[in-house]
Amino acid sequence: MLSLNLPSIKAKVITKEGKQQIWDPVRNKYVALTPEEWVRQHFVHFLISEKGYPKELIGNEIKIQLNGTTKRCDTVVYNRHLEPLLIVEYKSPNVRITSDVFSQIARYNHVLRVRYLIVSNGIRHFCCQINYETHSYCFLDEIPSYSLLSAGITE
Repeated sequence: MLSLNLPSIKAKVITKEGKQQIWDPVRNKYVALTPEEWVRQHFVHFLISEKGYPKELIGNEIKIQLNGTTKRCDTVVYNRHLEPLLIVEYKSPNVRITSDVFSQIARYNHVLRVRYLIVSNGIRHFCCQINYETHSYCFLDEIPSYSLLSAGITE
């Protein structure tokens, strides 16, 4: 798999029925190893090991209802009251992050109304903080640690 702009991980990869699978410690199961999944596993590891996000407050492939259809958020991070704080959308490393990607995650946020949105292709990462009082947003220089995120403070 491709080298990413994230800390390396000791991935558990197996081949089942001729297809590679990677262990997802959040879902506690092997899942298909796609380029997007490679990014997800590295990014979630980064959130846990570098930014202090509790593994038990992270959900991968979270179903939501949007305009009568079922969609899946790639990763959702919750606070200790199990209220969503952050949505992460992953793309394959060869996919450019464009306004269309942000439109996709913004649609998901109509349902969850989180304060933080992150988009990553494993090479470039963008974190956006939303201010619902002023109906504005700002891009952050860094992804906040969990302690700052859950307190609503940015670094």
